[in-house]
Amino acid sequence: MPEETVKKLICIACPKGCSLDVSMSGETIVKVEGASCKQGYEYAEREIHDPRRMVASTVKVKGAVHPLVPVYTQSAIPKRQIHELLAELRKVEVQAPVEMGQVVLENALGTGIPVVASRSLPKVK
Repeated sequence: MPEETVKKLICIACPKGCSLDVSMSGETIVKVEGASCKQGYEYAEREIHDPRRMVASTVKVKGAVHPLVPVYTQSAIPKRQIHELLAELRKVEVQAPVEMGQVVLENALGTGIPVVASRSLPKVK
């Protein structure tokens, strides 16, 4: 039987920011201590087995008043894919004008999650 280990997390499911002690036996969560609401256990489960993060970056723009436009993922992507996504975004170049909310990369890395512009950029006159 695997030895029991404890992982420490800070829950971000609600504004309280509880310190969680997650007891694990191998890959199985045995118990979660320190959560002051039921979301703590759910957060620990997600964070241990499928950690995800929002990603914000920039992509190149041709013919705009600025050479880069800020972008973000519309929802969190698997944490293990962040560096791969950033490498992919370095290859993306869009044409001005760019509108806030415009999709600049459909289906990022096959996740079904789009990357969108977080501001508008007009075309150079």
